Amino acid sequence: MTDISHRKPIGVGLIGYGLGGRAFHAPYIRTAPDLSLRAVVSRDPDKVRADIADVVVLPSVEEMLRLPDIELVVVSSPDHLHADHAVQALEAGKHVVIDKPFAASLCDAQRVVAAAERTRGIVTAFHNRRWDADFRTLRSLITQGLLGEIVHYESRFDRWRPQPRTDWKEAREGGSWMDLGPHLLDQALVLFGPPETISADLAILRGNGPAPDYFHVTLRYPQRRVILHSSKSAVDHDLRFIVHGTKGSWTKSGTDQQEAATLAGHLPEGEGWGQDPVSGQLTLADDGVSAYLNVAGDYRLFWQAMTAAVRGEGPNPIPPSEAITVMQWLDAAVESARSDRPVKV
Repeated sequence: MTDISHRKPIGVGLIGYGLGGRAFHAPYIRTAPDLSLRAVVSRDPDKVRADIADVVVLPSVEEMLRLPDIELVVVSSPDHLHADHAVQALEAGKHVVIDKPFAASLCDAQRVVAAAERTRGIVTAFHNRRWDADFRTLRSLITQGLLGEIVHYESRFDRWRPQPRTDWKEAREGGSWMDLGPHLLDQALVLFGPPETISADLAILRGNGPAPDYFHVTLRYPQRRVILHSSKSAVDHDLRFIVHGTKGSWTKSGTDQQEAATLAGHLPEGEGWGQDPVSGQLTLADDGVSAYLNVAGDYRLFWQAMTAAVRGEGPNPIPPSEAITVMQWLDAAVESARSDRPVKV
């Protein structure tokens, strides 16, 4: 039997140190026993070293890819660079994690998958919201059959940001649909699979907004409706889920706490990580109303699965085919909003 206790950790290079790099990648890589953050590509080395004093900070992707001790690359650069950076890393013999959205377009996403097939590298999409506390709780409710067959599912990411920021995220093509939409869409596809059609309303509700800051998207299934919604003009933005089934309903307010914790400087360690103190409300047709305690959120599970995949000891946690499906439906929603009609994939 192979002794795995003395195996070298997997060397990781991180491209980008914005919100994604700071909150969702670096803290988890640093605390994972089988991963080692070897280098960060950033134009602001002082910001990186304020959080991670001893890490190598490089000005270019090319310099990082020349390092011999990096096996896994995490792409957390601006959306329009995702595909180019992922293909570069794959062609350099690295495995790749790509922050959402997987690419800026379906064509770019397919280019990344083709590169992975050509180089036999592992590429995955960082759809971390599969490991949110509220979503893990909902999956448990559905698996247990407590809600019966789901007939209405509403998932919301609202914000109160009445003034647009001046960064590239506010002006990205597709606006908040390409920012928050991938999370909500991926969760819906995990639960219910592809719909028959998608209908989308994308709008700029803030008068000086550079790109859509509102979306209301409906996925149509034979006996189910799935609504994905976001507005940046919501003063009251606490509601997260409304789910109705043939046996009961579940509603949930508040958001997963992991992002706020890492941004506050806490590292993802210990058994209490990812606890969400705001219980959902479970209403059963035959048993009334009760508070339903949450399953803990845990993005560490993604990184554990990715480590196993790189070592050939487990499957890709989010296969490229699933990333492509999300991209197809993201594009279909944009076409629906443009043509004002339901769209099929």
